[in-house]
Amino acid sequence: MKLLYIIGIQAYTLLIRIFSLFNPKAKLFINGRKNIYTLIAQKINPEEKHIWFHFASLGEFEQGRPVLEKLKTLYPGKKIVVTFFSPSGYEIRKNYALADVFYLPIDTATNAKRFIASINPEMAIFTKYEFWHFYFKELKTQGIPLYVISGIFRESQAFFKWYGSFYRNILKSVTYFFVQNEESKNLLKSIGLNNVTINGDTRFDRVYENAQSPKQLPLIESFIGNSPTLVCGSTWPEDEKILSALPEKYPDWKFIIAPHEIHESHIESIEKQFSVGSMRFSVFSSQISDLKSQILIIDNIGMLSSLYQYGKVAYIGGGFGAGIHNTLEAAAFGLPVIFGPKYDKFQEAKDLIALGAAKSIGSTEELISAFENFAENKNAAELARKYVTDKKGATDQIISMITKSDQL
Repeated sequence: MKLLYIIGIQAYTLLIRIFSLFNPKAKLFINGRKNIYTLIAQKINPEEKHIWFHFASLGEFEQGRPVLEKLKTLYPGKKIVVTFFSPSGYEIRKNYALADVFYLPIDTATNAKRFIASINPEMAIFTKYEFWHFYFKELKTQGIPLYVISGIFRESQAFFKWYGSFYRNILKSVTYFFVQNEESKNLLKSIGLNNVTINGDTRFDRVYENAQSPKQLPLIESFIGNSPTLVCGSTWPEDEKILSALPEKYPDWKFIIAPHEIHESHIESIEKQFSVGSMRFSVFSSQISDLKSQILIIDNIGMLSSLYQYGKVAYIGGGFGAGIHNTLEAAAFGLPVIFGPKYDKFQEAKDLIALGAAKSIGSTEELISAFENFAENKNAAELARKYVTDKKGATDQIISMITKSDQL
């Protein structure tokens, strides 16, 4: 199985190289890892100890960020290294002020030894998932504590299958698991891993904190005026197609669409979908003529978490594809949420539905019904906000256990 893993890593890297010839994201993935050790040597003193945080992408960064920032507050002299696997995380957070940020080199035995030697970590903290055989093995060999925070596991994963001994051995390198729910704890215990506690999801701490002091956006305030607003976050074409039925039917509402992908062809497709007309944020100027637009398309990255403060209802994209995006950012502001049918991997979505603060839809008719239900449902708004408030606190629990065990 180890040989298959190595072949799989090599095949994946080769495919990305091929895609990089015509795919901008794949090109960033490859080019970002060129001369990586030269870049590290320019920024990192290998004689100094570092705390290493790894994130798959931007979502995991926001999830683990409360732990990183709390550690930095408690121990301001500690140096932090952040790595990303995906360009969508690295490109947005490469200038993050509290850490030196790099792409994670591909998981090989050589890279694991060289990278870990280069950053000299006193501990490593991985958020939610990404379990790399050679990196985990090297950390264990060197006796460097490795923590998984906000971990979540499902029975369908290879770790818990009859053929999964290789993958189970990867998990055995983890010093401690801080997991989100009882199912994850029981699954780990079923394969002999008892170094686990349920601490919840650090995303609740992050979104709660953001909702307490969001960035003010005067242009957005000008656009919506006194109109009730539907904020559509991280949408894909399938979401936009179904959403296009709403503006003409509800002319008193404003609609803000923040698509997951902001390349020109996607923005143009959104503009064509909505017959009542739209305005791009990049050209919006708050002039009287602009304010007549009913739809504002956000053609940049980084605003979404602050946009929800201006909404009355939220639509979260991704539910007609691989799975919904972040519902908690909206719920923290007291917005009931609507999303597509693929949400089964997201416990918070199930919880919000059970509370009456979210609805899953699969058709235009269901979207209209859910929208009308939430448009005047103040109780749903309060339930969404309370759900987030009640679930925060995972960060302090994790910090307490890490600092006690390692005496930072």
